[in-house]
Amino acid sequence: MGDSHALIVLVSVGAAVIALHLLARRLRLSPPIVLLVGGALAALVPWLEPIRLPPEVVLLLFLPALLHWEALNTSLREIRANLRSIALSSVVLVLVTAASVAAVGHALGLSWPVAFVLGAVVAPTDATAVGAVAGRMPHRQLTLLRAESLVNDGTALVLFAIAVAVASGREEFSWPSALGDFGLSYAGGVVVGLLVGLLVTWLRKVVVEPLPEAGISVLTPFTAFLLAEEVHASGVLATVVCGLLVSQTGPRWFSARTRLQSRGFWQLGAFLLNGALFVLVGLQLRDAVADAHTWRALLAVVLVSATVIGVRLLFFNTVPYLVRLVDRRPAQRDRRMGFRERLPVAWAGFRGGVSLAAALAVPLTVQDGGAFPERELLVVVTFGVIVATTLGQGLTLPLVLRWARLGEDEARPAELLLAERTASEAGLAALDEAARGLDAPRDVVERVRGEIRRRLESLEAMGVDGAPVENPLLGDDYAALHLALLEPKRAAVVRLRDERLVDDLVLLRMQTRLDVEEVRLSAALEEELE
Repeated sequence: MGDSHALIVLVSVGAAVIALHLLARRLRLSPPIVLLVGGALAALVPWLEPIRLPPEVVLLLFLPALLHWEALNTSLREIRANLRSIALSSVVLVLVTAASVAAVGHALGLSWPVAFVLGAVVAPTDATAVGAVAGRMPHRQLTLLRAESLVNDGTALVLFAIAVAVASGREEFSWPSALGDFGLSYAGGVVVGLLVGLLVTWLRKVVVEPLPEAGISVLTPFTAFLLAEEVHASGVLATVVCGLLVSQTGPRWFSARTRLQSRGFWQLGAFLLNGALFVLVGLQLRDAVADAHTWRALLAVVLVSATVIGVRLLFFNTVPYLVRLVDRRPAQRDRRMGFRERLPVAWAGFRGGVSLAAALAVPLTVQDGGAFPERELLVVVTFGVIVATTLGQGLTLPLVLRWARLGEDEARPAELLLAERTASEAGLAALDEAARGLDAPRDVVERVRGEIRRRLESLEAMGVDGAPVENPLLGDDYAALHLALLEPKRAAVVRLRDERLVDDLVLLRMQTRLDVEEVRLSAALEEELE
């Protein structure tokens, strides 16, 4: 038998993810915090061999999968409504943060190109960390954070590539070249994402077998990321745009069974990959700390961490007021957030896997064959910033949320109730036609009609969460009629989403509920026929 080290690492990290996640639930802490601390403590075990995490693993395996899952669970309606804020935070804030960190790095003795490499590495927030640590935020704030994190990786990675090329002597910096790189990256990423998303939608309409169709779903984010990188565009943006497009077309064209299979796969995959990423970051802290044997490295960690946190706080408490001076439209005034509402968004600037991958991707040598200047310091500072933001800000975020007193989301329950009521009304309206098509017995038709009416009454009386759920598995005619009503119900909720009366995530919740019912009914009918 060959060397089993890789398998040992795989099993050990997987077991650690499960155990630490359960521990986090028991301690009532955010899982990424416990995973990071657990990995760091495990790294202190003397006989444990060091685990090196190649940057291409994060960029080509972890990043596309996690970005795709986040895109599938992000509200496109909220992105449209807050597009200006998201663009400012995912582009302007990244550039300002990178420039500010570069100034600090230059003051510590780094050359300007190397200092900008450091700035680009620590500038972007991490979508997976934001989603996991800040998951208790109200819907609007969480969507702003997720959308920002999904896009700002692309900005930072383009800036990183430019800074590394200049610092290693491969290129001379010029504004036309830099602006051209940014334009190609963004435009190319969007175009590739749209093309792959349209292709995937067509393929999944043609391929009707559940397993091959689910296989297409698995390959989707990696295909988008790879094609974009091959044409020197942003793989991050391509993956995000593709995921958002698939989330819009999925309710119309994909089968219920495939949607459930794909969602189950991505939910499990995101859980394991996200947890493994934080454990692996923690495991590599030992080597990072061993390299940080100078007061200069510790000072750099403190100053750079303070800079990324301080710049973000300053940005979110100055730029909105500047925008208000320019845009005084009533629609925009209604969407303004006060200081208390903005503070949790400003405080939740966690760094994670993208920064780690970028730091490890800094080349070992420069153009003339010499060592890349201060590479060890860049890696150490990056690890320090990840720990400072994930632990420091993550542990204090609940206090910030309590102080902000944001309250509960009022729109989401109302929209879910609207979706439930509209779906039931659509089912009631389609009942007679469906019954004629199935030649259903009259007593079955009246029984289903009575259940739908009682459902509507209970929705009006108790709200969606308090309504009883009927058990439809009481005969093949009954099950077939219920099954025939699911498509009109689903189409009604999709129309609500298209008219922006309900959020994408409300549609997702309703769609999952209807898909589960469809699979259960179909299985019951198949058993009757056997």
